[in-house]
Amino acid sequence: MGDGLLAIFPIAGSDANATEACRRALAAARAAQANVEALAEPAGIEHFDGLGFRLALHLGEVLYGNIGSGNRLDFTCIGQAVNLAARMEKLAGRFGRVILASSAFARHCGSEFAVLGEFTLAGFSTPQQIFGLLEEG
Repeated sequence: MGDGLLAIFPIAGSDANATEACRRALAAARAAQANVEALAEPAGIEHFDGLGFRLALHLGEVLYGNIGSGNRLDFTCIGQAVNLAARMEKLAGRFGRVILASSAFARHCGSEFAVLGEFTLAGFSTPQQIFGLLEEG
């Protein structure tokens, strides 16, 4: 994804498995945010703008695997869920937020997120409800 990174985590079975996966993903997102912020501490920089870091959390179906031919074979991930996460990540910069979530993700961690609004995102015919962490508000 250019200078970005996409992480995918297979979830099998019940809604309880999805909830546990979302809670763990949120904990990992917070840890990543803390690690990036810690990079500025030794230099005494209050607002570290040298390293942009934004993260979008979404729960959805994707297709992944090796795509191509013998001359060019790439491991990739495709689908609307990938597209939504990418569009949300870009939206995070507009809000000055580090972590955003889709409604599909936020419903599994409801008390952690607040609705920011509905937004028209490229490639989607209907507005998408986007959530932000309460502590970033």
